[in-house]
Amino acid sequence: MTLVGCIGGGQLGRMLALAGAPLGVRLRFLDPAPDACAGDVGELIVGRYDDPELLDRLAAGADAVTYEFENVPVAAARRVHAVPDARALEHAQDRLVEKELFRRLGIPTARFGTVEETGLPALVKSRRLGYDGKGQRMIDADAELAGDELAEEVVSFERELSVLAVRGRGGETAFYPPVENEHRGGVLAVSRSPATGAPQREAEEIARQLLDELDYVGVLAVELFEVGGRLLANEFAPRVHNTGHWTIEGAETSQFENHLRAILGLPLGAVEARGSAVMVNLVGGIPPLERVLRVPGARVHLYGKEPRPGRKLGHVTLVDAPEEAVAEVVALALDAWES
Repeated sequence: MTLVGCIGGGQLGRMLALAGAPLGVRLRFLDPAPDACAGDVGELIVGRYDDPELLDRLAAGADAVTYEFENVPVAAARRVHAVPDARALEHAQDRLVEKELFRRLGIPTARFGTVEETGLPALVKSRRLGYDGKGQRMIDADAELAGDELAEEVVSFERELSVLAVRGRGGETAFYPPVENEHRGGVLAVSRSPATGAPQREAEEIARQLLDELDYVGVLAVELFEVGGRLLANEFAPRVHNTGHWTIEGAETSQFENHLRAILGLPLGAVEARGSAVMVNLVGGIPPLERVLRVPGARVHLYGKEPRPGRKLGHVTLVDAPEEAVAEVVALALDAWES
C-alpha cells in the first residue's frame, strides 16, 4: 500500500483520498480540527500544522507528502519535503509577491500596487489570507493602504475563467479544458467546462510558464479574467481546486487522481473532457437530496461537514445534461444557500 501524507484535512484532502483508494494509495492527514472531514476516509493526526513532532509523524513512512490549501506554513512544507515545493506556497501566499511573479514572467495582469498606480476606483486586498472574497474592499477616493494591503485596478471583464494544469516529476505536462466560473458574494457557485470559445492556448501558456518557473509537480490552478478577447491572470492556487471538481465525472482522469499520480512519479492520466460538465457548489446549506437526485444525471458529493453560512458542504456535477436539468440543480443549490 502506498502512503501519502497531506497537510490539511478538508474536503480537498477527502477527495484526494477517495481518488487514491482505487490505486492502492491511502492518505494520512494533519489538521487541527478533530472533526476534519478527511478523517472519514483516511488516518487523521490532530494538531497544529507547524508542530514539528506531528509533521514528522505525518511524513513517517510516506511515499510523498502534499497539502490541500495554500496557507500551509512554508516551514512546515519544507520540513516534510512537500510536493509541490514550498516555493510555490511562498509565491501564492502573498498577493504582491504573486503579482510580481506574473509581471516578471510577462503574464498580463490588472494594474496593481499603490492607489496612484491603479487609479480609482480600486480594489484593496489583504496581501495574505484572503480567499472566497474575504479581505477585500472597494475604494473610490485616495486612501492610505496598510502595510499588508495591495491595491488592484478594477477590471471590467466579460467572464471569469480558470485553467487546471498538472505536471509530473519528469516535467511532463497536461492541461484540462478551460472552465467558466460564476461567483456569488465572492464564493464560487457554478463552473462550466469546457468554457465556450475560451482562448485555450493562451490559458495553457500562462499555466505552463508558472509550472516551469516553479519547477512545479502536481495540479495547479490559475484564475483568469477574459477582457476583450485577452486573458489577465488574477491568481494561482498550488493545489487541487474547486473549479476542477467537475473532473471527477467529467474528465478521463480527475484532478485528484492526477495530482496523486504526479507527486508519486506515476504516469499522468488523460485530461480530455467526457462531455460538457457543470459543477454546482452547495454552500451554507444542503438542498433536499430527494429533489436533487431526481434530476437526471445529477451526481452528488457531500463532504460530511456541519452546515454554517458560507461553508462549502458539497457539490453536484452534471455531464451532458439538458439546460433545464442544470437550471433546476442551480435553483435548488441557491435556495439552500440563501436559507
